[in-house]
Amino acid sequence: MSIATKTGDAGKTGLIGGERVSKADLRVEAYGTIDELSSLLGFARSICEDAEVRALTKEIQRELFAVSGGVANPAAARKEPPYVTEAMVGALTAHVNRIEGTEGILSDWSLPGDHAAAAAYDVARTVCRRAERALVRLVESGEEAAPQSVAYLNRLSDLLWLFGRLLELRAGVDARLRDDEHTGPRWSRAW
Repeated sequence: MSIATKTGDAGKTGLIGGERVSKADLRVEAYGTIDELSSLLGFARSICEDAEVRALTKEIQRELFAVSGGVANPAAARKEPPYVTEAMVGALTAHVNRIEGTEGILSDWSLPGDHAAAAAYDVARTVCRRAERALVRLVESGEEAAPQSVAYLNRLSDLLWLFGRLLELRAGVDARLRDDEHTGPRWSRAW
């Protein structure tokens, strides 16, 4: 069987369950952006030298298949067991809390680009936020998606920001937006 099925040549694709929809459908946009996020995380992981962050990233990539499935399946909100669980969101929250407690972690705006892997995680974070916005648009349009999916992406974007800061900290990189030459009022945290 070939990957080139030609069934999408007219601009339609199949959802889980068999329904055919436009490739421009809000649901397709949302799960497509989650797919993009997973690919970016793969790139970030491939250039990351930190074993802890690499391992967590691989685990997240696996979970993103479930998140994506919960978006690609119009009946996901009624599926048992759920695609995305409170425990999955809770695990991300635990990682956020643990990394936030790291001595010296940046707690203000950052300026990405001084550390390659950290910058890759910053790009992944922005795509995660785009996936979250696409999913919110889908839900606000009246469509269903797996419960906890929005919360998962929201928490994941927090964690991805922290991955960047943790990598910079461990590498001795100062990525603060403000320094002695660039001062100003402290804003909220960057995420």
